[in-house]
Amino acid sequence: MNDEVRNASGGERIYRGTPAAGGVVHARILVLRQAAPEVAQRTIPESQVESERIRFQDALIETRRQIQNIQHKVSEAMGAQEAGIFDAHLLTLEDPTLTQQVIRRMTNDRVNAEWAFQEVINQYAAALQAVEDEYLRERAADIRDIGHRVLNNLMGLAAEQGLARLTQPSIIVAHDLAPSTTAMLDRRVVLGFVTESGGVTSHTAIMARKLRIPAIVGLSEATRRVHSGDYALIDGHGGALIINPTDATLFQYGQIRERRAALDQRLLDLREQPAVTLDGHRIVLAANIDEPGDVAEARQVGAEGIGLFRTEYLFLKPGELPDEEAQTAAYRSAAEAAAPNAVVIRTMDLGGDKLFPGATPEANPFLGWRAIRISLVHRDWFAAQIRSVLKASAFGKVRLMYPMISSLEELVAANAILEECRQEFRKDGIPFDEELQVGMMIEVPGAALIANQLAPHVDFFSLGTNDLTQYTLAVDRMNERVASLHRFGHPAVLRLIALTVQAARAHGCRVSACGEAAGDPAFIPLFVGLGVDELSATASVLPEAKFLVRRLKYTEAVALAESALANGSAAEVERQSRTLAQSVAPELFSDR
Repeated sequence: MNDEVRNASGGERIYRGTPAAGGVVHARILVLRQAAPEVAQRTIPESQVESERIRFQDALIETRRQIQNIQHKVSEAMGAQEAGIFDAHLLTLEDPTLTQQVIRRMTNDRVNAEWAFQEVINQYAAALQAVEDEYLRERAADIRDIGHRVLNNLMGLAAEQGLARLTQPSIIVAHDLAPSTTAMLDRRVVLGFVTESGGVTSHTAIMARKLRIPAIVGLSEATRRVHSGDYALIDGHGGALIINPTDATLFQYGQIRERRAALDQRLLDLREQPAVTLDGHRIVLAANIDEPGDVAEARQVGAEGIGLFRTEYLFLKPGELPDEEAQTAAYRSAAEAAAPNAVVIRTMDLGGDKLFPGATPEANPFLGWRAIRISLVHRDWFAAQIRSVLKASAFGKVRLMYPMISSLEELVAANAILEECRQEFRKDGIPFDEELQVGMMIEVPGAALIANQLAPHVDFFSLGTNDLTQYTLAVDRMNERVASLHRFGHPAVLRLIALTVQAARAHGCRVSACGEAAGDPAFIPLFVGLGVDELSATASVLPEAKFLVRRLKYTEAVALAESALANGSAAEVERQSRTLAQSVAPELFSDR
């Protein structure tokens, strides 16, 4: 978003982006103009290739030293979990595939190290940038961060020179801030920041929340719209950057800051309380994670386990596919950290926009070879992952979940491989949880329509609302021309959910929802009314979700769902759900 509102009387201008880290601050702006190092292509003689290779290796070593230094400082200031963000940076530097590609470019094309490295690292970043999954797409920023550091070291340049001259408390406005730069911000002088790029799941946004620095991301053309020296206010809750705020605006935001502080305390007080409606209906609130280190944050906000552990991060790291030992270690770590609560481990959801080693581009990847379809062909990969999950189940409460099931045959085939692994473990005396529960994602309309046939073969369903909405409405939410048509509140989507819940009830299965909508307060009444048992979302939104559930009546939510199923308008359904949520928990909406 980049809406602009002007207040003619005071010269006040308001720009809106995406809120990334809460808080309200006001100060002068420093526009940080970051230009990527300009790299010139030079042709080198064969005799110089070895010296270029050595120079490249030295730059990698120096970059590794810098990142390790940052990681050490972050660990001391914020803890090991936050410092773990930079493990991916170090792994990229140590990736032999990347190194070999750069050296091959230098050798075959006879080009200088800077040019060869820039070409290769840009390919890595572009591949991630094209991914639909927001979390994985934001990892492109980490790749660019590493790329800039290596290039700076190759060229003898200093990074982020603008921040070095910052002596007065300021708000930083930049095209982007690298995660390593954000981690080292001096909170005494950097009161908040605004970036043109990035999303709420970027490591830059994560670091801002850890540092408690109010931040807005995705505010397009911010560096052009504002100037260094402008007096501004950041509303990190609502995503507003206000230039030349009037006295009335400053007073209003002073009140907002006080209200938000009071609300944050109320949310904190609910941390150990269950999510139960006013009339006694229980909802489980769990967290979505991408790696074991995320469990700690989930526990801090009172999550009742992990409703979705996306395992793709293990398979998308540069280099070889993870072996069984590495997977077991990751799943065991998550299970032990979440105990005594459960961790739902989803098997690899590769393909589509998440390319894997050896994958070839497809004309329509989201309707192509992905997820369970790949697993059932690459049975060795799939069996190795299942064995890893079984091993981890001996150390905590683990559940297994299959993605993108679209037919009964796929589900039966996946369960057959699971049973083969169980039999193998029993024969070899390898401990595992004999009561391991198995579930599947409902992401394809066809799966929802035959949920009654699928339910006898699983213990639970999990609604992937992003894909279910996309496939039901034939809308690519990443396509700006049609993104507005991607409406979770569309009655067709809700009827598929209702069918799924009905089938689950008939066969004693639970139903969870783990898509983006599951964490949106405006949609929570719909989920509750439709009969969903569990909501799993980003950890940071769970306190507000619990606050809302505890002020909602189940009977009101059921009435809302019944009305929605009979409605034909997505906009009207969404308006009614938001109205109910706002009426019971106005505090969650008053400052948005």
